[in-house]
Amino acid sequence: MRRRAFCTNAISASVVAALPVTAKLALANATSPVPAEVLAVSGKGEEVALEGAAVRELRDSLDGLLLLRGDQGYELARQVWNGMVDKRPSLIVQCQNTQDVVNAVTFAADRGLLLSVKGGGHSYPGKCVADNGLMIDLGAMQQVTVDAANKTATAQGGALLGHLDSAALPHNLITTTGVVSHTGVGGFTLGGGMGRTDRVTGLAVDNVLGATLVTADGSVRELNHENETELFWGIRGGGGNFGITTQFEFQLHPFNPEIYGGSIFYPVSELRTVLENWAEVNDSLPDGASVEPQLYPISSDEQVLELQLYFTGDHAEGERVFAEFAKVGKPNGVDLGLKKYAQVQTMWDQGTAHGQLNYIKSGLLPALTQGAIDAIVESYQGEFLPGTWFQHLGGASARIDPQATAFPHRKVQSNYGITSTWTDPSESEVRIAKIREIYSAVQPYMKGFYTNLNEDGLTRTERNYGVNYDRLLSIKDHYDPTNLFRLNANIVPTEKMS
Repeated sequence: MRRRAFCTNAISASVVAALPVTAKLALANATSPVPAEVLAVSGKGEEVALEGAAVRELRDSLDGLLLLRGDQGYELARQVWNGMVDKRPSLIVQCQNTQDVVNAVTFAADRGLLLSVKGGGHSYPGKCVADNGLMIDLGAMQQVTVDAANKTATAQGGALLGHLDSAALPHNLITTTGVVSHTGVGGFTLGGGMGRTDRVTGLAVDNVLGATLVTADGSVRELNHENETELFWGIRGGGGNFGITTQFEFQLHPFNPEIYGGSIFYPVSELRTVLENWAEVNDSLPDGASVEPQLYPISSDEQVLELQLYFTGDHAEGERVFAEFAKVGKPNGVDLGLKKYAQVQTMWDQGTAHGQLNYIKSGLLPALTQGAIDAIVESYQGEFLPGTWFQHLGGASARIDPQATAFPHRKVQSNYGITSTWTDPSESEVRIAKIREIYSAVQPYMKGFYTNLNEDGLTRTERNYGVNYDRLLSIKDHYDPTNLFRLNANIVPTEKMS
């Protein structure tokens, strides 16, 4: 398909109608005139001088907004979730629909601009924004619609996980979403998508039925199991390497919005006992059991061990399974019972609020071996201790072939993460150093990592895609040979490696 001109009004008829168009005229007086020249940077890091006339043409082609430095709304638009990231794009396109995305992608591709894409803005390393580049902001594209009869949901590329849960739960339906509701659907899904129900409903990528993708040539492509099948395979775990997804279609599953579970609390001294018990019983657990130990500080010198337990399925079975966990070690308290899933899904929102300073390292554990347990327990010592947590994997998601989607990490027990959240910049160095120290101790027991939570170099990223890398590289070479979409877990096209 030929690249579309900026001002074309054509749009794929299958795209769900956008949210109400921003009142551009109301903001016109607050928007600075476009200067004769706008300085930006290319994907190679070279300075690019953009003619004011071309920038105005882009602005006039949009149903959304184009923000330059100094414009009303620019400072808010450039902010992302992680307060450690403080970058200033030269241009921000706040898209209202897929055609706006086409126009912005075409503008960036024609000029070789450094391009970033912001959905929910939750990228830990801040890949959704770049200094002096062009940022495509999907934040106005948040519509979610549910077809309860067919058990499907469509979500625009800027929707948040909370929007997806809120739309599906009233119909007693869900799909796999994560554990912080203000995370973006797009980045979460494209990287794999782990949540509290993935042992029953599979990863987010296993529930994608179709998607609308804008590729580097400005084409709007409809992907599903019958159409554009290579791209469809690639976006399910290959991240944002191949384009910008402006709409997803998800499979929904019947679900009781009240689930059995809660927490068992322990002193930190019980960590080894809790982990060894989990390792012993893990393979015999039903798919519905989600078992996720969490360690976190409640003061500078006191930490809490919380064993979070949630059961997807029959309440009586969940009560029976989790009663055995309550017999382990010497708990400080037990809070198990019926919980509203909507409340469970938002319980971490406040602690992970936007603007705080965050740093994380994580990796996938194929098994919770004695060596891994020893490393986890023995490394959790000293000052400025971070939080550590597990995402329980396996079950239904492990029974999918590693090559069925681009996400290769099927045979793993859990994702182990180490993270700190703080507000005083003077603590950044020591907190980051402590996280890296713990990670280094546990890393020998890891095999790969969850790309959504990591920033790694080319070699590690290539190895992380494993058996799927060569196929992903072929797709990248075909659809994005210039590496326009590079701010991600990047697959560098062949011509750029030579």
